[in-house]
Amino acid sequence: MSEHIYFLGIGGTLMGSLAQLAKEIGFTVTGSDRIIYPPMSDLLEQAGIEVFEGFAASQLEPAPDLVVIGNADLPRGNEAVETILEAGLPYTSGAQWLGDTVLQDRWVIAVAGTHGKTTTTSMIAWILDQAGLNPGYLIGGAPLNFQKSARLGDSPFFVVEADEYDTSYFDRRSKFVHYRPRTVILNNLEYDHADIFPDVKAIQTQFHNLLRTVPKSGQILAPSADHHIDEVLAMGCWSEIARIGASKAKKSLHLDTGGHWSIGNPAPDGCSFDVVLEDQVEGRVSWSLLGQHNQHNALNAIAAARHAGVPINESINALNTFKGVKRRLEILYDSATFALYDDFAHHPTAIRKTLEGLRQAVGNEEIAAVIEPRTHTMSLGTLRNELTTCCAAADRVVWFRAENIKWDLTEIQQSCVVPAKLYDKHDLLINAILGDAEEAANSGKKRHVVIMSNGAFGGIYQRLLDALP
Repeated sequence: MSEHIYFLGIGGTLMGSLAQLAKEIGFTVTGSDRIIYPPMSDLLEQAGIEVFEGFAASQLEPAPDLVVIGNADLPRGNEAVETILEAGLPYTSGAQWLGDTVLQDRWVIAVAGTHGKTTTTSMIAWILDQAGLNPGYLIGGAPLNFQKSARLGDSPFFVVEADEYDTSYFDRRSKFVHYRPRTVILNNLEYDHADIFPDVKAIQTQFHNLLRTVPKSGQILAPSADHHIDEVLAMGCWSEIARIGASKAKKSLHLDTGGHWSIGNPAPDGCSFDVVLEDQVEGRVSWSLLGQHNQHNALNAIAAARHAGVPINESINALNTFKGVKRRLEILYDSATFALYDDFAHHPTAIRKTLEGLRQAVGNEEIAAVIEPRTHTMSLGTLRNELTTCCAAADRVVWFRAENIKWDLTEIQQSCVVPAKLYDKHDLLINAILGDAEEAANSGKKRHVVIMSNGAFGGIYQRLLDALP
């Protein structure tokens, strides 16, 4: 009988993906979480992994050979955590298990940053896959080009979404310090995770710790203009740096020798653009993804794949067939007069960039944003000033106050730069969105409603789809 690994917090994007890898290796895998919802619930079911909701101690009987403990809502005092400690069961963190069990002796390509990690990781995995390299990967979401969010692969290469959130209740370091990458993307850096980081400098310290693990022969891909990233690099960097950005910046460090990548000749709708390396056009990406942020993600992916040996033209050809990731401006419903989207929306900057990309694509057609500021940072009200302006590209916004939000959203509604409404009941919100669809049908003018949340949002997605014609 194979060794039994129990994943505590299996519904999370990292833990669910790790469980799939463990299953592929040949372990017996089970796990539990407070709530498990799509897309991870679907992926776990597809992998044949038994899961439980809640943290009852009885779920740990018979005792597993190893417990992998996640970092979300699993502090001391949690029933399962206390059972593990009291019984003396072997345990480790998810990031530590990944680093020790899967990433040893691999060429790790790690994608870090406040925004764009999931999409960029998916792009690189797809590029390497289409180049015939069959990479391993771990993606914090459901990539539309693959059937699952993680796989082992059978090549030296492994692409991993490298999160700066802390590892577990017993390891307060960022998860990515366990990955020991050879190629690192530092996509961007903003203040986030207010529940664990007091300020941006604390996050920069963790990013610097990541750089300290990269070998001299490795490569760091860094933005041309991000002062927070530049400050991290100035703290110490021992690997070659390639710069990614719209405009060529002066070399700020002697290690800026990896070349400069930029965007050229973007189409008005943002769905095609030239890939430029050192002022030389290398080819053109044409795809369905929207927004300058995704163009920036593409440059990072192409540059990282080049460091791993994939020719630029092969990367571009692969991205021309890249479909994106579920819950990243994913179209749930589309008719002549009404479109409904699902977007992960974990930070005000992500909200802004997504809405700006949609605005670029749809022109003067009406956009309504429905935003649940659900993440720890937004639910604490830490970025409330940014929330008042992040929806400027929309015509109007609906704010939803869930039970976990610790502050009064009325001030955001009143200060918002576009007309705003506030709801705290799912039924009222659903009726309002269905009213939008009916009004758009009667007017004959196209209306786009973007639901923006990093959670299940009370199941409103399926309820809306069931009610729409």
